Amino acid sequence: MKKGLFIFLLGFFSIFTAFAQQTIIKGSVKDAISFEPIPDVTITIEETQQTTQTNSFGEFVFSSNVPLGEQVLKISKEGYVNKRYPIVVNEGQTVNITDMTLEFDALDASDLFTISLSDDELDDDTSASDNISGLLSSSKDIFQRTAAFEFSPSFFRVRGLDSDNGSLLINGIEMNKLYNGRPQWSNWGGLNDVLRNQELTSGLTPSAYNFGGILGSTNINVRASQARPGGRVTYSSSNRSYTNRLMVKYASGLVEGGWAYTISAGRRWGNEGYQDATLYDSNSFFASVEKKINDKHSLNFTGIYAPNRRGKSSPNTQEVFDLKGIKYNEYWGWQDGKKRNSRIKEVEEPIIMLNHYWNINSKTTLNTNVAYQFGKLGNSRLDYNGNSLMPSGDIEGGGANPSRAYYQLLPSYLLRNFPDNPEFAFGAQQEFVNNGQINWNSLYQSNIANANSGLNSIYVLYEDRVDDTQTTINSILNTELNENIILNASINYKHLKSENFAEIIDLLGGTGYLNVDGFDALQFDLQNPNQIADVGDTFRYNYNLTADIISGYAQAQFKYNKVDFFLAASVTNTQYQREGLYENEANIGNSFGKGENLTFTGIGAKGGLTYKITGKHVLDINAGYITKAPSLRNTYTNSRSNHDIININSSGTIISGEGITEEKITSVDASYIFRSPIVKAKLTGFYTTIKDANEISFFYADGVGGFFDDNDIAQSNEFISEVLQGIDKRHIGAEFGIEAQVTPTIKLKAAGSFGQYTYDNNPNLYVSADDQTVSFGVATLKDYKLAVGPQKAYSVGFEYRDPDYWWFGATANFFDDTYVDVSPLVRSSNFYKDPLDGLPFNDYDEDLARELLRQEKFDNYMVVNLIGGKSWRVGEYFIGFFASIGNVFNTEYRTGGFEQGRNANYRELRDDKALNTPVFGPKYWYGRGTNYFVNLNFRF
Repeated sequence: MKKGLFIFLLGFFSIFTAFAQQTIIKGSVKDAISFEPIPDVTITIEETQQTTQTNSFGEFVFSSNVPLGEQVLKISKEGYVNKRYPIVVNEGQTVNITDMTLEFDALDASDLFTISLSDDELDDDTSASDNISGLLSSSKDIFQRTAAFEFSPSFFRVRGLDSDNGSLLINGIEMNKLYNGRPQWSNWGGLNDVLRNQELTSGLTPSAYNFGGILGSTNINVRASQARPGGRVTYSSSNRSYTNRLMVKYASGLVEGGWAYTISAGRRWGNEGYQDATLYDSNSFFASVEKKINDKHSLNFTGIYAPNRRGKSSPNTQEVFDLKGIKYNEYWGWQDGKKRNSRIKEVEEPIIMLNHYWNINSKTTLNTNVAYQFGKLGNSRLDYNGNSLMPSGDIEGGGANPSRAYYQLLPSYLLRNFPDNPEFAFGAQQEFVNNGQINWNSLYQSNIANANSGLNSIYVLYEDRVDDTQTTINSILNTELNENIILNASINYKHLKSENFAEIIDLLGGTGYLNVDGFDALQFDLQNPNQIADVGDTFRYNYNLTADIISGYAQAQFKYNKVDFFLAASVTNTQYQREGLYENEANIGNSFGKGENLTFTGIGAKGGLTYKITGKHVLDINAGYITKAPSLRNTYTNSRSNHDIININSSGTIISGEGITEEKITSVDASYIFRSPIVKAKLTGFYTTIKDANEISFFYADGVGGFFDDNDIAQSNEFISEVLQGIDKRHIGAEFGIEAQVTPTIKLKAAGSFGQYTYDNNPNLYVSADDQTVSFGVATLKDYKLAVGPQKAYSVGFEYRDPDYWWFGATANFFDDTYVDVSPLVRSSNFYKDPLDGLPFNDYDEDLARELLRQEKFDNYMVVNLIGGKSWRVGEYFIGFFASIGNVFNTEYRTGGFEQGRNANYRELRDDKALNTPVFGPKYWYGRGTNYFVNLNFRF
């Protein structure tokens, strides 16, 4: 009896002693005003990134693998201001921090970010506007925030990369378009308040949802049960893209019966933004309903409908900007006392999705998703080449280019061609300055006159349409194998049918449009010759593209006290096919019916290591290798006309180099991270190569050789598709961000990026026109700079946050090394050869040629931005106001531009550049001058 009691007491005290010697961190979190406990607060030990959450009493505890020494606890919850608490942990002791407080974020500084991104900065048709700001908007990293919200108006690209190198997901479903790989931001525009819950992984770091790209991935979580309960009404005014914005949102949170819902509606509108006649008309609707079936299963339905229309603005030559200013837009003209823009982009692509969430056990979840997207995307423009079929059987007609910025109407053209009559140029200058817009009335008058004579329309307004239907199905598995190892995996399937056609939307007073190519009198559709197209009819081109993609990835994350590392791999099968619905007369036998079924196999492998030197000092290294299919846009040489794919003609013959293949991307980055209660800093170096990329462009060229008419007479002027195949690029540089909370109210911050982004080879070049293809060997592009916005960007600034809930901030941003996009055709063998006989020019001057081909570098510049706000708490309600002023000092600067390929050879370019004002100088985009944004919201 005594022996048994002795053993029992010995065991009891041994267990008690062991527990007493256990290292523990525990504490509690309360509201700074009400002092009530706050549940579901995330507590993070920054050195190890271990996390836990407070319970219903606001309490938390860490009891396993607790790191020793100086540590920092990060306390965070949506809707509250984050805090960081330094602590010292000794082995075998308990650190007890009770009654830590969080202040409600009455300022809701996230508004600062979500509203400063205007849609045209995120989503445009021009390469100069390809922008990854939206992918970074949820980042807490100081450099990425700066890149998204300070650098974006200059169309800065992180690491010089396009946005197709990052993934955008909503509830685990990737939303990047298969056509170009980029997110279509306007599909969910105007719904800021329901898109705040975002999870960002930057670069090659691991994501729990997909393999991602070399710019990482962003998942927007719109589950109804995870939305912050309450409502918000917001009104905004701006002179950037739209004039007015109104948004309403309400989230129920989880209510009785296991239901939760979130609804939102918004409207953005304005007659014009910063550029002339850039109208904006957008409505947005959102609904998310979730049913929690039990503790293991939940179903969530989401619907997004955000139809929008906006007027486009034109890039212009410096001659045009000098005469009309940076707000000038050639696409519009007056009609019935109103500005009418001929280039309208209209997007109407609803999204519906169903998500099933299965908590298999406390450590394993399976998320299965189905999404369906459908609708239309249209870009309108004027056609001025309408013809009529005459009794003789001839095709006659055609009109003048209606743009008042057309080169033959500008002073430079008249000075070049009529140097002895300067009055011609002066008259053109005065006409352009005073009447520099489309004359809609004259277009109507020409068409009405034709109709009265029994002829067809010369001018029509039509729309390039893309009507996509896409189905996506995926399953995402996340499981914690043990306290140190997490496994992520997913499998995905996408099917796309893309209907592409041109549709007449306005005959402009005429009676019909003859569906014949006015340049060469060839039928656009031999199956229906001499068709007279009316409003709502398709014409010019009509074809379908289909894509089927199956992919999967697996990833293992290993987390330990001093070291974290991960390994991930992916495989993707991509299939494309074109189906022509028109038989194009210039491409008989190669345009109608189904083309070749193309198959690509992409693989990905990446890994990374994080070494925690101390709680303050961290090293992070990541590397990856990815191969991926080219986008649909960069697969077909001219999908509107034929089945030809890049570098392979209709007979299957490789034109030059190798046939189309997957892009190959290699990337590595290394970072040093410093974190203390006062200072947070990160310095990263990166190196990326892209190989076997393709690019296609379309333009009218003078002086291009190798083309012949039906009588075998050489033709030097053609509308061509220019194909670059096998492009290699190199991106090398460094980026940094640092912020210091120097006082409880003042924070200083700085960020910067300096890189060198260049072509790394001389890619193959060929051009096509109708059924003819000409190879020019290679384009000598190696070491030319990529036109990816500023390659150097720096920002310094401060924020002042007053205890009385008002705040103010200012930044100065510096930009340098921005280059014009060079013309590949001008840097090929076509440049030094006579287009008519193919022989080298006998007056070719190498020194002059080298100067002519020098890449233009834009002037550096500085932009200063201001922002501030004030919030009021009225009982349980909050009123917030803030305003921002961009480009305070009205700095005039170029954000991008491109050389016109019109002057395709030495003589053409030499004679043009000899003028004080070139006729075909580069076209530029300019940034906005001083602009503003004002926002008022009411939260309940």
